[in-house]
Amino acid sequence: MRLLDCTLRDGANVIGKGFDAELTISMIKGLIDANITLIEMGNCLGLGAYEANNSISPLNDAEYLKLVQPFLSQAEIGMFMGYKNSSEKNIATAKDAGLHFLRIGANAGDGTFAVDAVKRVKSAGLTCRYSMMKGYILSAEELAKEAQLLEAAGLDEITIMDSAGTMYPEQVAEYVSTMVKAVSIPVGFHGHNNLSLSMANALAAEAAGAEVLDCGLLGMARSAGNLSTEVAVAVFQRFGKLKDLDMYSLLHYLDGELIPLMSAYNYRPSIQPIDLVYGLAGCHSSFASLFAFIAAEMNVDLYRLIVEVSKIDQKSPSETLIRQTAAKLK
Repeated sequence: MRLLDCTLRDGANVIGKGFDAELTISMIKGLIDANITLIEMGNCLGLGAYEANNSISPLNDAEYLKLVQPFLSQAEIGMFMGYKNSSEKNIATAKDAGLHFLRIGANAGDGTFAVDAVKRVKSAGLTCRYSMMKGYILSAEELAKEAQLLEAAGLDEITIMDSAGTMYPEQVAEYVSTMVKAVSIPVGFHGHNNLSLSMANALAAEAAGAEVLDCGLLGMARSAGNLSTEVAVAVFQRFGKLKDLDMYSLLHYLDGELIPLMSAYNYRPSIQPIDLVYGLAGCHSSFASLFAFIAAEMNVDLYRLIVEVSKIDQKSPSETLIRQTAAKLK
């Protein structure tokens, strides 16, 4: 199972239609440093939307594509594209810039209109992903049938999108498992957090066979936001999965760089990195000041210290235990 981070596309909705160059570079570096290397970026309405949909963002498509050139050898980077903007010219622009994939987007039920778009992307030699937006408007069986049509056109991967954050875990499990049985290509899930179910839905999707989960740093995305990338990493690592990702690098990046940068836009995540660590470790926040004091005094990573101490004592960790653990971390 992989995470597809779409902060740099869907997440841009929290400030407009796209992120500026500083934020774009910052997030790409932060993700790569944490070994999260499947990244969707660009205008929030996709490639071609700057002109066709008057979706004006800080950078146009050409500028975004130029910006990511140094990172194309380090990560699998692509763009979203509405099927109506899937002209040969736009696809060629992505191909010539060295993008690894395009993800065609269409509302559930509109798959017949998007078949040609899938074929054009494949003809250009690019990986073609697909977003079934508002997937819940069809039944699980109807959605799976549409997925078969798109797979026959050459599609490489298909994602069920809970665009309104209205789905619940049992429903997600039904939709994903039905589709997994119907197609041979990887199935993904994209959840919004309107009912505070994005993580629960992600767990249900993965258990039902989803191989890719969409997410966003700090939960950033349209409306109530997406599955938070850092929460997904922490929760799945607790279950022994996604061990190749560097959670501590990611959390320190968020604390030290991204959260301060986003404060200029009055954006504040609902779950701070330190609170995520408390939850992961099973550490009561009443011990916060003692952990922080000892970590600073002994110059050890606060997050690691909390996690390692909590493996030994979640109930009432003593100062002696915390210091002994800190000494081992040094």
